[in-house]
Amino acid sequence: MRTLPMIRLILALLAAMLVAQPALADRVKDLGSFQGIRSNQLTGYGIVVGLPGTGDDNLEYTVQSLKGVASRFGLQLPANVNPGLKNSAAVLITAELPAFAKPGQRIDITVAALGKSKSLRGGSLVLTPLIGADGQVYAMAQGSLAVGGLGADGADGSKIVINVPSTGRIPEGATVERAVDTGFASSPTLIYNLARSDFTTAQNVAAAINASIGPGRAQAIDGVSVAVIAPEGADLRAALMSQIENLTVTAAEPPARVVVNARTGTVVINSAVRLGTAAVTQGKLTVRVDESQRISQPAPFSQGQTAVEQRSTATVSEEVKPIFLIESGPRLADVVKAMNAIGASPADLVAILEALKEAGALKADLIIL
Repeated sequence: MRTLPMIRLILALLAAMLVAQPALADRVKDLGSFQGIRSNQLTGYGIVVGLPGTGDDNLEYTVQSLKGVASRFGLQLPANVNPGLKNSAAVLITAELPAFAKPGQRIDITVAALGKSKSLRGGSLVLTPLIGADGQVYAMAQGSLAVGGLGADGADGSKIVINVPSTGRIPEGATVERAVDTGFASSPTLIYNLARSDFTTAQNVAAAINASIGPGRAQAIDGVSVAVIAPEGADLRAALMSQIENLTVTAAEPPARVVVNARTGTVVINSAVRLGTAAVTQGKLTVRVDESQRISQPAPFSQGQTAVEQRSTATVSEEVKPIFLIESGPRLADVVKAMNAIGASPADLVAILEALKEAGALKADLIIL
């Protein structure tokens, strides 16, 4: 099989990358972030106008929204007038407000159709407030949409759609009107949070901070958070945070894990995986059924009829492979060597790993996607 050499090559490369390389130190900024220093999600509801007949037509809430927009300029539409809105569409606007964003700065926004609009290409967003989770307005959005998708309909009902024409973006389409208070300048301590919980890594980060800025300044609270006593003043705290982010720390070895994607046959083994001694055999059972037809002719002058006789032949074959002894291996290279010795296909390798886990020979968490 052509898949077998590929499996051996992937496992060999995996061993070379994870075994031959020494442990490398990571920057603190790559392991997590300071508490409160994050982006905030903003949302808004608005109207896109100027569409080439691809709008919502007569959706009720689009009509109400357009009447509201018209009323801002003193234009009151009669209650019994229901304008055609093929050139307008109701949309939802989403954006992320970065940490420390100040009033006057501009941010990108994404605009998505809410109703029946087939395409927002060529449209312009009417001035719309963007609201945070607390109900306050933090930005105002407006501008012409950049739509990467394309859609077209034929008179006979044929249709072609490329990408998603009902969603677009406006680069720097919103202006920040309100800043979010992160609280980093007033809290008594700075809290640094790891992206992945690990008590050893948290202790290593605290030790690196104490070695850099002085003993007793940092303390690991749990497996995620490290508390740092901070000086007064935003400028001093900003300098301290910059110093901490650029410290190098040796992260702890991750938990031993084998991740298996049963649908694609992909197997990923990290460097912490260990194998205990075990004996493994793997075979393949094949059942083959051959169908054939035989024509039966009657004897001359017997007044019989020609008949078709169906014949089926079933055979069973089993590929016999010797039993392999997997030695206890302390390194990923030993695990790869053992897997190569078995010579199994990706689907069989998944079953073997599950059996090794059940037998207690695989010293790792087996995660099946």
